[in-house]
Amino acid sequence: MNVGIIGAGAVGKALAIGFLAKGNHVIVGTRDTAKLLPWVGQNPKAILGSFADAAKFGEVVVLAVKGTAATEALRAAAPTDLAGKPIIDATNPITDAPPVNGVLKYFTNLDESLMERLQRQFPKAHFVKAFNSVGSASMVNPQFAGGPPTMFICGNDEGAKKTVAGLVEGFGWQVADMGKAEAARAIEPLCMLWCIPGFLRNDWSHAFRMLS
Repeated sequence: MNVGIIGAGAVGKALAIGFLAKGNHVIVGTRDTAKLLPWVGQNPKAILGSFADAAKFGEVVVLAVKGTAATEALRAAAPTDLAGKPIIDATNPITDAPPVNGVLKYFTNLDESLMERLQRQFPKAHFVKAFNSVGSASMVNPQFAGGPPTMFICGNDEGAKKTVAGLVEGFGWQVADMGKAEAARAIEPLCMLWCIPGFLRNDWSHAFRMLS
C-alpha cells in the first residue's frame, strides 16, 4: 500500500517506520526536507516530499501535525488529493498554553471535536480518528504486561474505518470502533488523560485497554 504521511514529527516518523516495516511504500510530507535527511539516512526506504506530495501519493493518508496546524496542512496538501481516501487523524486540539496540574488545554469543547471540524472543512475526505491517545514510542508493536492495548477509532465512512482498523491491528492493537465522527469528542480528550501521568510523574509508558 502507498501511505502518505503529512507531518514529520515524532508521530509521523514512528508511523512511517511502522508502515515501512510492514512492506508499504511511504512518502513523508514535510516543510523542511533538509532537517529530515539524517532520519532518511537511517530509514532509506522512506521518501521525503511536500504535504501535497504525500497526499497525492497515499492510498491512505496520515495526518500527524499539531492540531493548530491541521487545517493549514490539509489545505497545503490539496483537498482534491484527499477526496475519497481514508485519512488517519492522529491530531489533538492542544493549545500552546502550558498544562495546569498536568492537564492540557484544548481549543475545542465537548460539543465539537477537531476531527469534526476537519471533516466539515474537507467533506470529501474520509477521516478516521486513531493514534491520538498514546505516545509515539508505543504506536507500533506496543508491549505491555497487560496485553495488547485498545485503539479507539471513529469516523463516518465504514469502508475507511475498516481499512484503518486493519492497519491498526497489524501494528499490534485491539480496535474499538466508537461509531461516527461525533465520538471524536470523547476520543480526543483521552490524550489529556494519557498525558497527566507524564506531566506529573514523568511516566509516559502506558496505554488504554477496554475490558468486557
